[in-house]
Formats: sequence, structure tokens, C-alpha cells
Amino acid sequence: MDVNSMNGKMEVNGRDDLKKPLLQHVNGVAIDIPQQINDGGKKFRTVKFKIREIKCASCAASIESVLLSLNGVKSAMVSPLEGQAAVKYVPELVTAKQIKETIEEAGFPVDDFPEQDIAVCRLRIKGMMCTSCSESVECALQMVDGVKKAVVGVALEEAKVHFDPNVTDTDRIIEAIEDAGFGADLINSGNDFNKVHLKLEGIKSQEDVTFIQTFLESAQGVNHVEMDLAENKVTVSYDPDLTGPRSIIQYIDGASHGPSIYRASLYAPPRQRETERLQETRMYRNQFLLSCLFSVPVFLFSMILPMVPTYGSWLDYKIHNMLTIGMLLRWILCTPVQFVVGRRFYVGSYHALRRKSANMDVLVALGTNVAYIYSVYIAIKALTSDTFEGQDFFETSAMLISFILLGKYLEVIAKGKTSDALAKLTELAPDTAHLLTLDGEGNVLSEMEISTQLIQRNDIIKVLPGEKVPVDGIVIDGQSHVNESMITGEAKPISKRPGDKVIGGTMNENGCLLVKATHVGSETALSQIVQLVEAAQLARAPVQKLADQISKFFVPTVVVAAFITWLGWFIPGVAGLYPKHWIPKVMDEFELALQFGISVLVVACPCALGLATPTAVMVATGKGASQGVLIKGGNALEKAHKVKTVVFDKTGTLTVGKPEVVSAVLFSHFSMEEFCDMATAAEANSEHPIAKAVVKHAKKLRQKFGSHTEQVTEAKDFEVHTGAGVSGKVGDKTVLVGNKRLMRTLHVPVESAVEDYISENEQLARTCVLVAIEGKVAGAFAVTDPVKPEAQVVVSFLRSMGISSIMVTGDNWATATAIAKEAGIEKVIAETDPIGKADKIKELQLKGMTVAMVGDGINDSPALVAADVGMAIGAGTDVAIEAADIVLIKSNLEDVITAIDLSRKTISRIRLNYVWALGYNILAMPIAAGILYPFTGIRLPPWLAGACMAASSLSVVCSSLLLQSYKKPLHIKARQRPIH
Repeated sequence: MDVNSMNGKMEVNGRDDLKKPLLQHVNGVAIDIPQQINDGGKKFRTVKFKIREIKCASCAASIESVLLSLNGVKSAMVSPLEGQAAVKYVPELVTAKQIKETIEEAGFPVDDFPEQDIAVCRLRIKGMMCTSCSESVECALQMVDGVKKAVVGVALEEAKVHFDPNVTDTDRIIEAIEDAGFGADLINSGNDFNKVHLKLEGIKSQEDVTFIQTFLESAQGVNHVEMDLAENKVTVSYDPDLTGPRSIIQYIDGASHGPSIYRASLYAPPRQRETERLQETRMYRNQFLLSCLFSVPVFLFSMILPMVPTYGSWLDYKIHNMLTIGMLLRWILCTPVQFVVGRRFYVGSYHALRRKSANMDVLVALGTNVAYIYSVYIAIKALTSDTFEGQDFFETSAMLISFILLGKYLEVIAKGKTSDALAKLTELAPDTAHLLTLDGEGNVLSEMEISTQLIQRNDIIKVLPGEKVPVDGIVIDGQSHVNESMITGEAKPISKRPGDKVIGGTMNENGCLLVKATHVGSETALSQIVQLVEAAQLARAPVQKLADQISKFFVPTVVVAAFITWLGWFIPGVAGLYPKHWIPKVMDEFELALQFGISVLVVACPCALGLATPTAVMVATGKGASQGVLIKGGNALEKAHKVKTVVFDKTGTLTVGKPEVVSAVLFSHFSMEEFCDMATAAEANSEHPIAKAVVKHAKKLRQKFGSHTEQVTEAKDFEVHTGAGVSGKVGDKTVLVGNKRLMRTLHVPVESAVEDYISENEQLARTCVLVAIEGKVAGAFAVTDPVKPEAQVVVSFLRSMGISSIMVTGDNWATATAIAKEAGIEKVIAETDPIGKADKIKELQLKGMTVAMVGDGINDSPALVAADVGMAIGAGTDVAIEAADIVLIKSNLEDVITAIDLSRKTISRIRLNYVWALGYNILAMPIAAGILYPFTGIRLPPWLAGACMAASSLSVVCSSLLLQSYKKPLHIKARQRPIH
């Protein structure tokens, strides 16, 4: 990216190929993912439609003419052959829906409104207590017109919403959440990951604000501008391909409007999540302390002092009729707790019942109100009667609310620890970096220390020994060892030389490196990992469906059970079916039954059930990321524990992935120089690792045999034969480069001498690349790719876990068998193309096996998608990583075991959490209902039931936190007993 400053304005020249819209497939039709393109201050979107009944070019021209007449349409292109229309438009002036209607009014039917015009936003949700709360938020969001998909995570307290920006916006989404009774704050609006926060100087009036906003919006590469009028702050979302934070600051510093001269400086806003977590913790603490201020005296006046007549006799002094000082004090002290501190339960209950659902708030509000209202009835009756004697339950109401708030306070603290691993990841990047300015010959002109946030793509950064690498980049000078354990979990430092990649946040140990920044902002590996883990924590695991289904009918069932409990004690008590001495002296039959009913209401809260899965998933995904295993959501986490078969790709997965040519032979009259020219020209356009090895070796041979030119003749009619090789025309000759299968397919005879050479090398686990010129094998290259040192140990360990291993490859049978034998794999599937790999996995699945596929290349993508769990080697292609469910960042096969074992440990922990939650309810409800009382005299007062309910939620969160101590099993086993 070239940035030129002239007359105080910036001119940014970016790569055109990076501005092209991405393509995805919907119902078999290629459509554009809309990208906002800033063109003179106007933001454009591109949308495609599938149009039926386009019969000729004139029909297409007619549609184009109609579309271009619409105000806001920048360009329109209609293909009569494909039946598609691509329209570039300004969303502020016209919507995709209006464009569609215009086409239909012109007499051409359009298929369903395109689903690609979708925006994504993330929101922080406040006030969620349990699974039923998250379901209520989801339902409220799904009812908003234009919302396509909404996922709400109760443990992460976030929502991810996919919506049509032509129909609704984030303000309407937030409004819907607030209508449902929850708070919501926007975290980001989808594509706003690249942001810079700036503090402005020189702003004196509203006119200045308007000028700066318009001025910034007109800058190339700026997508969105948000102004904070109160504090003169601005947040700018930008495209890193076109501009960057430093360029934006220079752009503002070069601006002036009348007498006003503006200056901008970097501003670091407080981290929203930490701030909100701190505020929530403080809020629950303050509410608990306020509640204790009133409930502790109530507890003393009702439970402690009456047991000590010397100090508590004054409480029995009658004020009027039978109303005592103690009863009046309990009433006065309980009321603020019930209606001020406990207001949140009323609000939550109101919104839940309005949605025709029930949650924890309903149970708490119902239980405390029954106790409070009955106690008020007792107090009023005592005030108006000189003979009435009754027992109030004011302490039940006050202490119940206090214990619930204490439980929520401890739970919030514990839940904050579940994202510790993620927080540590976000803190890895250093605060500052050394920016170098170089001349055309690479000499250093200047060096300055800048904030890491100001680094732009293609900047040259100097990293000194002992410093952290600030952003992802490529080493252009210097040698050192870099400790990448913070990202990959690999403790051994890795040697870095010019041309090697470095990751932001890793530690440079012993040498000085000059690094060219290639990925900045949200594009860095660190940011991508954080985003991926956050998405995984938000995704709902299938095992959570149990909690979701139970929560739907759980609360109504509890209310019915509480009512039955009350009847079950009240009616027999009135009928004299149980001894009178069972009833405490200060109570009657109604009051005893009421205590049991309230205890059932409170003790059976489903909070723990709702936290069982998401807290475990949060801890596991965060722990996995810190150890180099990225798990994309609860679904992948759950499926991995069922894996019984692991299918390995060969090249780059079981092998090192850096093939080298060890020999080259000729089988014809062609000279070695001409042979190398033909092979190089044919393989030059191939991205396959073996092709690159052949080109590299062929160039060396050309130089050895007298040619020193670097120019390579480009093959015409180049064609890739998937899983076999390539073909093309070099000059007037047809050249084939590939395996024996390619030769057979294209009817090129393989002579006995060639067969012998192939057989000899295949026994040595080498791959033979044949080169045929004009229908005859002219020569061959023998390529070796050593097996990874850990492969045999990993396969052996998987076998000890009850998991079988299979190798599938496009290579020949002899080489594949030799590699498999070295790795300890018994079953081999060779000479298979990418589709064949996917078919083999489907065959295994039809036999009832849960299959994991481990691969690294583009040709592995179909198999990764077909497998129950796709695991991509981190050093592999972006396509493979995108297709996979789990990414092994270190490219170490040991992490296949780590992923499966972590999944097993997590699912085991989730099940244990369910045992805690469900088992607690199953045991506690009968005890609360008084099943032990007739035999042991033991009963569970409502306030103690509230404490138990809070303890159950806390125990589930703490149980999940034990996953933080997870250790890799292979390392432990390897230290205890070597595997042979």
C-alpha cells in the first residue's frame, strides 16, 4: 500500500484484487458477500439476483436500462447466459428489495429475495439469569422483522445476530431486547473489527464536528465514523487494505476549517467486557451488602435473641393488642429488602410472564411474596386482635433474597474466571513497537517508537531481543529464536530467518529481527484466535438441548409441586392425620405447610442446569486455544469425544510437508536442460508442495547444466488433473507432469525401465513424478517427504484410546504403504482424488463410525467437511482451516490427541455438572417438601433452601473451572511410560 501526502490530504493506492467481492454459494448460485466500498464518500453494496425468463441479450439490456434509471444504482450488469444480475448500489438511496421489485415490474420473475445481504452484530446482554432467559432473548430477536438468525449465550452474556440491514438495524434489535426486559449494548456491528479510537483537539462548535465527520467519511478506506460530542472523541472503522490508523491521524492533522486547526491523538477506551464484569460484580456486592444491612437484624430478632431470654425478652413487648415490638421491627426491616433490593426479581418476573414463560425470577418473587404477604396478614391480624397468636415469616423473605444475591455475587466472580484464558490471549500483544523508515536500498533513515495500534500493513518493525512481536509479519532481515508457546503451546523456541513468518504476541529471544507487517488489527492470528474462541463460546452445544428442554417445563412443574406440597401438609394437618406435636409451637397447620411449599419453590431453581454446559464449553475452548487447539464451538467439542476412527492425509499431515527431490533421471533423447525446462514450465503454475519441489530442483539442474537465466516459459492450456498431476503446452510440445495414474489416463505408455525406477523408489517411501513429452516418458524425479517424528507415537497412543487410524492419500500404493508402515498405520487408502477421500469417509460413517479427518491442503477440504470432525493442520491452507471444525495451530499431530481428550474431559465434566444440577434438585426437592420431617424432624427452612439453591449454581461453575487444570495426556503418558 502506497501512502502519499500532498497538500494535507492522503492518497492511498491499494491492491485492486483485494477489493473484489467475495463469492459464496447459496442454492447452487454464486452470489456476492456484500462489501462496503467507499467511493467519494458514498458507500456501495453489491447484490446479485437470479432472474428467470431472460431469453436474449436484448432482455438483459432492457433490465440493465431499467436498473440504471433507479436513483442510487451505480452500475448493473445482467448475464443472459447465467440468468443473473449484479447490481452495485448506495444503500442510503435504494434498497435491495426495491431493486428486486423493479426487476419484477419490468416483467422478469426474480427468485427468492437474496440471503447474502446479511449483516452481523454482537451484543452484550444484561440481566440473564438462566437458560430460559437466553431462550426469551432469542425468541424476542427472532420476532424482529429482518432478523435471520440469533444465538444467545447465557454464560458469555452475549448475542450474535444475523440480520438484513435493508429491513432492520441494530437500534431496533436493541429495542426488542429491552422490550423483553433485558439490557443490551452493542459490542460491534459485524465488519467493524478494524477500528481506531481518537481524541480530537480544536473542536469548538457543532460546525467543527460536522466538518470532521464529513471530512473523514470522504477519506478513502474509511467505512464508518462515530462521533462522541461530549468528549470530542471519534471512532473510525477502516479498511486496512486502503488505509490505517497513522494515515487517518495524519489526514485529520492536515485538515483545517476556517480558523479551526484540528489535531488527533490515539485514545484507548477501557475494555468493555472487563468494565462491565467489574460493574456487575460491584452491583451484586452492593445489593448483597444493602440486603444484609436489613436482613441480619431480622435474623437476630427472629432466630437468635428469642433463644436468649435475657437479651431478647423486650422483643415480646406488645405495642397494641398482640402486635409485638419484634414483629413490627421485622416488618419494617424486611420491607426495603422485599421491594427495594428485591425489585429486580419483580421486573424479571413481569417480563418473563409477559412473554408467557417462567424463570428463576418468577420462583424467587413467588416464594418471597408468599412469605411476606402472609407475614403482613399475621401482623395486621395481631394488630387488630387481642387474642390472635401467629408466627410471621419476615426473616424468610429477607434472608432468602440475601442468600440469592450472595450466590449471584459469587457466581459472577466464578464466571469471570471462565474466560481467563481468553483474557490472557488478548493481553499478549505489546503496547509499543519500533517503526523503521527505509530508503530504496534498504538503509534505515529513521526509527521511532509508536503505539502498536498505529502499525499499518507493510510497515517495517524492529523487534529487539526480549521484546514481543507486535503484529503478524514476515522476517526481512536478522536471525533469532522466537518463543511461540503463548500462541501455540509449544515451549521450544523456533528459529526465524528472512522469509519466515512471525506471529504477533510471541517473544523474540536472542536476536534482532526486522519484520514487515502483513496482518494488522483484526487480521492478526491473535485477533482471529480470540474471535474464533468467542464464537465457539457463544455457540450452543447439542448436549445443552437437554437443559433447554427441561427448563421449558421445569418452572411450571416446580410451582405445581410447591402447591401440592402445601396441600399435602395443610389438608392432613387440618384433618388430624398426623400428630399435633409435629407442628412447632409457634406455628399452625397452615404455616407449617406454607414453609414447606416455599422451600420447594426456592430450592428447585434451574439456574445450575442452565450453566452446566456453557460454562464448561467456555473454559474448554479457552484452555484449548491457550494450548494450540482451536475448537470452533460446542458442536465440534461434543462430536470429538465420540470419534472412533481418525483418517490422516499423508503429505503435510503425517509427513513434514516439505518435499525434496533426491534424484532425477532421463529415459529419452532429451537433454537434461531441455527436460528441466519442460518440467519447470508445466509445474510453474501449480501450488502443490511436490510441484514446488520439482520446480526448485529443476532450476538447480538447469544452472548446473549451463543455463543461468531465471526466465521460465509459461505453459499454455495449463490444466490440473486432480490427484494425478498437470498438463500443458510448452512451445509446440504437449507436456504431462504427474504420477503413473496420469500417464495411464492420458494413454502414455510406461516402459519397463520406468516401472523399475518407480518400484525401486516406492520401496524407499519416495514419490515418483513422471515427465512425459509428446506422449512419451522423458524422465522422472524421485521426491521424498519424511514422516513427522511424532507420527508413530500419536498413532500408538490413539490405539490405546480405542481409536483406529487410517491413511488416505492421492499418492501411489507402494509409497503410501511404506509411509503408513513407518507411522504404524495398518489401513491405507491410496491413489484417491479429493472427492474419493470424502466418499471413503462417508463409507466409514455408513458403518456407524464417528470419523475425524486430519488434513492440511485444498484437496482435503471436501473430506474435512464430510467428516464428523474436521481437523486442519494450522500451517495448512486457509481453505482447509475454514472447512475444519478444529484447527491445530502448531501443526503438531500430538494435538489430535489433545483435541479428542479435551473433548472427552469436557463432555465428562458437563455430565458431572448435570449430575450436580439435576441430582441436587432430585434430592433437595423431597427434603424441602418435608419427606424426612416425620422420621427425623429435619426440615429445610426457606432461607436455607435459598442458600442451597445459590450453592448449586456456584458448585456447577466451580466444577467447570476445574478444566483450567487440564494437561495434555500424551506429554504425561510419554513421561511416565514411553510408547513403542
